[in-house]
Amino acid sequence: MKEISIFILTDDLAQVTEILRKHNVGGITFYEINGAGRTKRDAIPEIVNFYMTGKTITTEYAKRIKVETVVPDSTSNQIVDDVSESLSQHTGNEAHGMIFVKDVSDAREIGTKQRGDAVLTSK
Repeated sequence: MKEISIFILTDDLAQVTEILRKHNVGGITFYEINGAGRTKRDAIPEIVNFYMTGKTITTEYAKRIKVETVVPDSTSNQIVDDVSESLSQHTGNEAHGMIFVKDVSDAREIGTKQRGDAVLTSK
């Protein structure tokens, strides 16, 4: 089993969840995060007490969405390839997200006592 963590722009969430559904992924978690990385951040208008000051600032952190899921080994590479390919189509060579894949030794469903790959796909 593999845990896949995908860091994306907010606008890309629907596209990523559609890809995960296509692969019959049983569950996903996503949440808004703030982070810093290699991606260049654009200057934005400075706002103080709801008024624009006329200055621009470059924020230290950027908003992203983190999507997490656990999938069988047999589908992990295809999912990563599909997400990467799909999101690369509208960005060219510019980086705007990351995908991390980690090994998971076991998964157990609370209540049913099912475990392993059986608990990773939707019913």
